[in-house]
Amino acid sequence: MKKIGFIGMGNMGSAIAAGMAKNPQIDAADIFAYDPQGDVLAAKAQEIGFTACDSIEEMLEKVDTVLVAIKPFHIEDVLMPLKDKLAGKTVVSIAAGWSLEKYSQILDPTTRVQYIMPNTPAQVGEGMFMFEQENSLEEEEHQQIMEIFSGMGTVAEVPSHLMDIGMAISGCGPAYIDLVIEALGDAGVKYGLTRDLAYKMASQTVLGTAKLQLETGLHPGVLKDNVCSPGGTTIRGVDALEHAGVRAAFIDAVDAIMKMQGKG
Repeated sequence: MKKIGFIGMGNMGSAIAAGMAKNPQIDAADIFAYDPQGDVLAAKAQEIGFTACDSIEEMLEKVDTVLVAIKPFHIEDVLMPLKDKLAGKTVVSIAAGWSLEKYSQILDPTTRVQYIMPNTPAQVGEGMFMFEQENSLEEEEHQQIMEIFSGMGTVAEVPSHLMDIGMAISGCGPAYIDLVIEALGDAGVKYGLTRDLAYKMASQTVLGTAKLQLETGLHPGVLKDNVCSPGGTTIRGVDALEHAGVRAAFIDAVDAIMKMQGKG
């Protein structure tokens, strides 16, 4: 991957561009981008260090790899007129649901495609990036792109038929955890903590607990049991959560997304 161009520079696109600009393998001068919101694009170009382009066509003339970071419902209208200009290039897409199979229906056969499902913690270098296992990249560029994204978080290859459930967990999951943080924060405020302190305590607790599970590899149930002393305070809180159906609520949230995708 020599030069990369972004189509779209929203929150996720700019987070990935910023991560790439910090990567020693990539020169910020080799990153180009187009977004219809010119003022926003210019501001982010100054902040991150990439080159803003006045049109997609101008950008495509400069790059070998294109990262598609626009809303899924815009993909066909934006990319189909560019079919010839994308021929022979590599397309890395973070548009939800746009798999290799879907891209093959609208792009030239010589266009190589990798679908990646990111999540918002990529903005702080702790993203979860699901790489669709089925792709048409050359082996060397596939490995290079995986290495670049691993510098912004964790990467995992997922079969095409599991990308939707992966999205429901890691793509949508930050919103679920934000609800948990907000609720714990509200409880802290209820009993006298300042809002800032309550959120800091809740967020650090979520961060530390997640890191503990990842680094130890212990079952979450074991880690939960380690906090629950017989007749203690934590087990009473856990009991209240169980009565409230907290586990079922999270599973129901994932079910709702999968039903929307026609999978539930």
